[in-house]
Amino acid sequence: MADSKLKIDIRRTKILEYLRRDGKVQVSQLSHDLGATPVTIRNDLTALERDGYLVRVQGGALRAARASQEPAGTARGQIARTEQKQAIASAVSSLISDGDTIFINSGTTTQFVAAALHSHLHLKVVTNSLSVAMDLGGVPTFHVLLLGGGINTQYGFISGSDAQEQLRRYQADWAILSVDGCSVEGGLTTYHAEEAILNATMIQRAKKTMIVADHTKIGRTGFAHVCGIGDSLMLLTDRQCDETQIMELKASGMDVVVA
Repeated sequence: MADSKLKIDIRRTKILEYLRRDGKVQVSQLSHDLGATPVTIRNDLTALERDGYLVRVQGGALRAARASQEPAGTARGQIARTEQKQAIASAVSSLISDGDTIFINSGTTTQFVAAALHSHLHLKVVTNSLSVAMDLGGVPTFHVLLLGGGINTQYGFISGSDAQEQLRRYQADWAILSVDGCSVEGGLTTYHAEEAILNATMIQRAKKTMIVADHTKIGRTGFAHVCGIGDSLMLLTDRQCDETQIMELKASGMDVVVA
């Protein structure tokens, strides 16, 4: 079993090396180069997509915007966070109704949310995330609008005055936002100042807002301020979140759901 697991990790590491080098991979070429069946390669790609390393396309895959340098399965903490983000995404999906209009920003957790939303019908989605747009744009009953503006190619999001002006034309039932920090003192924060403005606009233009953040983001403060903590926000986090931090956020008026 250990040898088999090692072979899987070696094969998936090679796939990620090809992705970093070329930006895309083909199932047929990987099957030939790695000496594995197409079915095995497809299973590898599915697992790597689930962990946020790539985006599946017909016949192969593209490198995900926020792909890590470490292969899936080699770090126990990464696997745990994947499971936690999947739980958060499932909780989000349970709160969404068919026909809702949703704002979604960029981030690894919102990529998991996008995958969980596939079970719904007739969603209208406005996003600045290239990965989310590619994923949900393929769902037949969804109407997906990718905001236009300046592209951050490293992290796969769109921002700028053009995107902000376009976003102000729309209203949504929900804003679903991934953040880099959530604390009573610092409020909601992100590392990217250009995206912080867009995130704040999404909150203003939505009836309700869900903040999706695993326990590693709670109590932290990022570079750019989005907004303060208040009763208009709902936080969805995982069971490893510190109970004291949860109580502090609730005391500040935030609705907290532990998935």
